[in-house]
Amino acid sequence: MKMDTLSFDPMELLKNPFETFKLADELRKKAVGDVVTFVVNRNINFTDICINNCKFCSFRNRLGFKLSIEEIRRKVEEAVDFGCTEVCIQGGLLPNADLDFYVSIIQVVRDVSKEIHIHAFSPMEVYHMARNSKMDVADVLRVLKEEGLDSMPGTAAEILVDNVRAEICPMKLKTEEWVRVIKEAHEIGIPTTATMMYGHVETWADRIRHILLIKRIQQETKGFTEFIPLSFMWKNNELGAKAKGASGFEDLLVIAIARILLYPEIKNIQASWVKLGIKLAQAALNFGANDLGGTLIEENISKSAGATSGEFLSPEELREIIKRAGRIPRQRDTLYKLID
Repeated sequence: MKMDTLSFDPMELLKNPFETFKLADELRKKAVGDVVTFVVNRNINFTDICINNCKFCSFRNRLGFKLSIEEIRRKVEEAVDFGCTEVCIQGGLLPNADLDFYVSIIQVVRDVSKEIHIHAFSPMEVYHMARNSKMDVADVLRVLKEEGLDSMPGTAAEILVDNVRAEICPMKLKTEEWVRVIKEAHEIGIPTTATMMYGHVETWADRIRHILLIKRIQQETKGFTEFIPLSFMWKNNELGAKAKGASGFEDLLVIAIARILLYPEIKNIQASWVKLGIKLAQAALNFGANDLGGTLIEENISKSAGATSGEFLSPEELREIIKRAGRIPRQRDTLYKLID
């Protein structure tokens, strides 16, 4: 099978899954060797109040909380004390949240630490703050970078196919708008992750279309640090009435196909232990994945949708999980520089 995606039909990868798994593992080894990475980070979800109505969301307006600046400060201080190299900050869309509001979050992090990596604000949040501030997205991104934003999570992607988005998240930014925010972030020097939430109403063709769009963006910008497949968590949300998520076999096949289609443009494929569970994430290291994500310390979004894998793994636990899978554990920073 040739690796140029123009020379074969990606749907062929579904015909013989075991050949696909074998190829994915070979490409993983060629791209990154036997090292499996993790990051010591803390999640901070500053509010669950949100004006959107995404049908897959179990987090929105569940408790109606909004952290104060001082509460955010304390969480950042705890992250620094623990030894985190990153804080990952996201939240619901507060009705009137403008650029100044989001800048105030960056500033309180920088008050605590000049060094910790700020990985914050999805393309939807950037689009929201630009809309509320009556500013262009590129100008908003420049301000965020000047204030200390280091990178962005490439979430709010779900499936980058508009007819799917119209069904599962009709108020969210369209595919073209998501791509625009991502490309402009990359252009001004803000790297991002790339994600895909699968296992609901989309088809395999939709998944492959999404992955190939990510590939094309990476060929153009080289701004993605990793690809993170996110298995749909179906409990406590409207979409769960018609979709119960992917099977474990399907989870592994998504990771394998992502590794194959994104090779060689994206080196790092993450297996989310929160979404998959520890054992399946560990197994995924033999199916194309080379990263387990972060320590998290606090995780609210998946937990509210029924995730049962916990919300914290210590660096020692992550190292042991990786070793037991026959791989070499290494701590990384957000941009995949090895730091241990």
